[in-house]
Amino acid sequence: MVPNIGVLLEGGLSGPLGPLAPHYWSEIITGIILMLIIFLIMWKVVVPAFEKMYEERSNKIEGGMQRAAAAEAKAEAALAEYNDQLAAAREEAARIREDAKNQSATILAEARDKASKESLRILEAGRAQLEAERGQLVQELRGEVGGMATTLAGKIVGESLTDDERAMRTIDRFLADLESAGQAR
Repeated sequence: MVPNIGVLLEGGLSGPLGPLAPHYWSEIITGIILMLIIFLIMWKVVVPAFEKMYEERSNKIEGGMQRAAAAEAKAEAALAEYNDQLAAAREEAARIREDAKNQSATILAEARDKASKESLRILEAGRAQLEAERGQLVQELRGEVGGMATTLAGKIVGESLTDDERAMRTIDRFLADLESAGQAR
């Protein structure tokens, strides 16, 4: 049941709406009209402004997400490139180490060969020098032994062997006898 507005107005403050009860019908109609005007203003001005702001924020968020996705893809591409470069660097380092090993083995073999040739050359030079010194010593000894043999032979024979030709024949014969006696042993 709807109470009559006149009854409400006559009842004063004792009605169910109390001081909020309108005194005239014009107040109710004016309130409804104002409510419709506020609703229309809200519908035509405020809601589109909110919708526009909502659209801008959505676009910013979507743009940010797209930029973030692009940055992530770029970072993944950079990471893949870095990994490729790292793998290439590792392969290059392994190749360089292998080349260095091969080179060191070649250098070592060359050094050994050179040292071997040098030692053979030194040995040959030493042998040649020893042979030359031996020949020189033999010549010196022949001269000394020859001189001693000539002196001794002159004392034994009783005649002087100062004649050089005769002395040389005697010395050569004596040394030949010594060499043949040394080889016979």
